[in-house]
Amino acid sequence: SMRSNLNVVDSNGSIEDPLSSLDQEWNEPPAKRLSRTGHHVMSVFLGSIMVFGFINNLVVLILFIKFKTLRTPVNMLLLNISVSDMLVCLCGTTLSFASSLHARWLYGKHGCMWYGFANSCFGIVSLISLAFLSYDRYSTLTVYNKQAPDYRKPLLAVAGSWLYSLFWTVPPLLGWSSYGLEGAGTSCSVTWTSQTPQSHSYIICLFIFCLGLLWYESAGDQTPNLPISGRTL
Repeated sequence: SMRSNLNVVDSNGSIEDPLSSLDQEWNEPPAKRLSRTGHHVMSVFLGSIMVFGFINNLVVLILFIKFKTLRTPVNMLLLNISVSDMLVCLCGTTLSFASSLHARWLYGKHGCMWYGFANSCFGIVSLISLAFLSYDRYSTLTVYNKQAPDYRKPLLAVAGSWLYSLFWTVPPLLGWSSYGLEGAGTSCSVTWTSQTPQSHSYIICLFIFCLGLLWYESAGDQTPNLPISGRTL
């Protein structure tokens, strides 16, 4: 199977999974999981994402600074997404891009932990911000409200996205699950394939808490009002 093809055989003849192990020689090339040509192709894609992602999000930030009309409550969430995505390009993609050029992870165990933490943290911030943005658009379409723009809720959502992200990305640094190499061995993430109780409990709690958060948000708006334009006279 595809899963079994990712396993490698050590010198004692036993099978180990390189994707979930932090106890390896970090300065040595990882087990062959992708050809050098494959690594170079990946570096081209990562380089493109890094450059264009950084430039595009930088343009968004400049526009927000230059034009006051763009600083609406809902756009605070878009700004938060741009900031987190730009940080991914700076703090994460640069490392995986350089590692792909050399066909191995270059930054050791602590660099892998930083990469896994940064990518996970900024990625979750973007996802939570998108969830808040979707809910805001849903509320706008279903609830008629003539009140003046309210910045309090979007700013609370921005702060909440960062706190939620840190709540789930700091524990792997402290021993609840962990960060390790993934995929082709040139990037790092939470060790989803680890068979330890800590990893299992972390994944289960992350999944259940996420579903609970979605249920809480949806339960708070069971009977939305139709906008004026959608009501019958």
